[in-house]
Amino acid sequence: MVTKQTLTPAEQKFVLHWGEMGSKWGVNRTVAQIHSLLHITEEPLNAEVISETLGIARSNTSNSIKELMGWGIVKSVPVLGDRREHFVSEKDIWTLFWTVTEERKKRELDPVRDILKTCLTEMDEDNTQKNSYSQKRIQDLYQFVDATTSFYDKICRLPTETLVKIMAAQNITDSLKKLFQK
Repeated sequence: MVTKQTLTPAEQKFVLHWGEMGSKWGVNRTVAQIHSLLHITEEPLNAEVISETLGIARSNTSNSIKELMGWGIVKSVPVLGDRREHFVSEKDIWTLFWTVTEERKKRELDPVRDILKTCLTEMDEDNTQKNSYSQKRIQDLYQFVDATTSFYDKICRLPTETLVKIMAAQNITDSLKKLFQK
């Protein structure tokens, strides 16, 4: 008994646009479309309904859901009277933001920082590379990535209310100075 979810034109537009944006963010279009559908749907959906609603293959739906679960932004929930798996998206926008940001940091920034540090260590051990142009470029890049991840680590520990106040502040520079001088 597969029931296709009926989307309004605005909901369809959102799902399609989120899919397009996903491909620009390095996420498969279908993965992003499924996430957006689950995000705007109040009730948990099973894979069959997701497939029918989006017009995608069931296998593609399953693989995409696994990826979203791996990111920690979709989870399986039981539905009384139905043995099939049903899925929901994280609804809290701040939790969603921090979960995606942390995953991207783990998958993108942390490996870059690690390889840059390894390269610098190897260059330090190789006397022929001392003070070379490439070493300076890699050092600058490492310092930037390290500072960025350090800043991220500080920001992500702030309460949501504090972040909202900073974002709403007329003078963000003063707000940040006050925050970090404590």
